[in-house]
Amino acid sequence: MGQKLYEFLYDTQLTDIPKPVQERAKLWLIDLIGVAAAGHATELSCIISNHATEHFAAGQSVAKLLFDGRAVSPAGMALAGGMTIDSIDGHDGYRPAKGHVGCALLPGLLAFAQMAKMTGDEFLTLLVIGYEIGARAGAALHASTADYHTSGAWMAPCIAALGARALHLTHEQTRHAIGIAEYHGPRSQMMRVIDHPTMLKDGSGWGAMAGVSAVFLAADGFTGAPAVSFEEEPSFYDDLGGNWLTLQQYYKPFPVCRWAQPAITATLRLREDHNLASEDVDHIEVTTFHEALRLAITSPRDTEQAQYSTSYPTAAAMVRGDVGVAEISADAFNDPEIKRLSESMVISESNDCNEIFPKDRISAVTLHMKSGAKLTSGYTRAIGDPEDPARAEEMTKKFFKLARPVIGQERAEQVMDAVETLENDLPKLISLLTRSVPRHNVVSDRN
Repeated sequence: MGQKLYEFLYDTQLTDIPKPVQERAKLWLIDLIGVAAAGHATELSCIISNHATEHFAAGQSVAKLLFDGRAVSPAGMALAGGMTIDSIDGHDGYRPAKGHVGCALLPGLLAFAQMAKMTGDEFLTLLVIGYEIGARAGAALHASTADYHTSGAWMAPCIAALGARALHLTHEQTRHAIGIAEYHGPRSQMMRVIDHPTMLKDGSGWGAMAGVSAVFLAADGFTGAPAVSFEEEPSFYDDLGGNWLTLQQYYKPFPVCRWAQPAITATLRLREDHNLASEDVDHIEVTTFHEALRLAITSPRDTEQAQYSTSYPTAAAMVRGDVGVAEISADAFNDPEIKRLSESMVISESNDCNEIFPKDRISAVTLHMKSGAKLTSGYTRAIGDPEDPARAEEMTKKFFKLARPVIGQERAEQVMDAVETLENDLPKLISLLTRSVPRHNVVSDRN
């Protein structure tokens, strides 16, 4: 593994990280916690948490499940935590990697933080290091193979790298941990789950689990080096510590696949600019890129299908003026107006959109009005791209919107305060995140 990567992983301290990068990392943290809280109410989270409790029992190393409180192994905590966050597709992402860093990063890091003597400074430092290495690992993996793998594939070795530092592994053990994690990371087919949405999602939970397990295996002498995406693609890591990719993640205002969000954004702007009601619209036409076209579910039967659709959330945006947890819940699936606009939607791909993907994602929406008029958005980007980053106030508002129904206003405020003072009291934050919360039926998954 390259010397630059080793030095960045082992030598970086919080004082080496610019303040704006630290502040943005805290915003990603609070955003992930909000998504995790909302995810706690899903059927997916309930199943995987019970599975982790039954089949990943705690031994000498113990970690508690997010918002659940039951003790499991660190690998089990990482598995359930990653899948809980992934159950609500509202977390940060990185365009060149066509995937997500934070979803696996937070539970993987929390698994190690619960068993290692970690300070708040160290936790925040590792959070940033995770964004920096994870984003590059995703781009490197895509460069090393033609297959489009889920985020868990490239986040597994990233989690292993962080765990190697947290548990003070030697450089040689670190090399093996990263290699084990890359080899056993979920090389799952992203487009398969796009075409056939299920609870598999983006592989982040399995990637976090593989990364945590790899650290313990390497510590015990298990070998697995080299990691191809780290050692044979060194150029991707040359700018570590100079080009801060923590600032290059995108923010998701809506809990659905990012590929659908340009169309949602365009629809909402047309709706607001022209003061429209959905009843005024005969049908909607969307011009987009190929991957968004593949989000082809028009009449979802569960929340996974609703999150992996372009037509359904776009129609919901036109009807309800928002796409939130309520719109990806079963109660909304039979809304006759959403069904009408979703099932009649015309979606086509454009070379203009395809040529700039994944570096940019754009879509255009045309509303065909019942009056015969046409209203066109022009090519539109999703809200929250790094060129126009979300404001702290916007991300905080989203956190409370997602967390309040599940953990209550008081505890949500306590979490916010704990993140803001993370450097001073990491145990306080961990306690707030791992204390049991009743599984309210906030997200009704199936129609």
